[in-house]
Amino acid sequence: MRYDFHAHIYPEKIAARAVEGVGNFYQLPMAADGTAETLLKLGNPAGITNYIVHSVATGAKQVESVNDFIACEMRKYPKELIGFGTLHPDYPDLLGELERIERLGLRGLKLHPDSQRFYVDDERMYPVYDYLQGRLPLLLHCGDYRFDYDHPRRVRKLLEDFPKLTVIAAHFGGWSVFDLAVEYLLDMNCYLDCSSSIMFLGRRRALELIRLYGAERMLFGSDYPMWNPAEELSVLQSLGLSETELDCMLYKNAEAILE
Repeated sequence: MRYDFHAHIYPEKIAARAVEGVGNFYQLPMAADGTAETLLKLGNPAGITNYIVHSVATGAKQVESVNDFIACEMRKYPKELIGFGTLHPDYPDLLGELERIERLGLRGLKLHPDSQRFYVDDERMYPVYDYLQGRLPLLLHCGDYRFDYDHPRRVRKLLEDFPKLTVIAAHFGGWSVFDLAVEYLLDMNCYLDCSSSIMFLGRRRALELIRLYGAERMLFGSDYPMWNPAEELSVLQSLGLSETELDCMLYKNAEAILE
């Protein structure tokens, strides 16, 4: 088994617009069209067997339709796709939608505070985090030198306030502020993924960080459609990690989170 723990997918009719928007947000070229079909075409030949897929509701009105879409794609590709739902702080019934996320068969929650414009330690979201403890994992976009919404110090506060919450801190815990993530998250109880990071860190520093945090805390993620999952997997495999370390990142940690 090989898990890509960080992949975004969009409905075909809006995928081009959504992908363009993400590319503009990060000022980066995008590798693919953002559909589930293309994700599988790119990743499956490389031996990736499962994909944690999600999308972000940038407004409260999008929450239900995004969750319905992810659940629909899971039903379409039941062997490969594992869906995470979304919420938005302005949604009027956060706990009610969390219950519906579980009924839909979604296996976790993904939040992107930068694009959703809320602070990760905003107390409006505390009932959500409390609900998730012991029930569903939280995949959290972390870090961006341009914003303060999910600064590693805020992620640390969240982890301190909810010690039973399973958090995957994306992008080595702090995209573009990787050293700050080490300062605040090195000793915390959370997982991290390597998505959208190695090309910015360089192979040597990426390997150092994986071993600093420990492979038992790390997950492979491609951040599709920003990157090609097969190429990202190849880069990870080129770092010089041991077979045991790769096993942790590619399937053991994922299965522990999803069990």
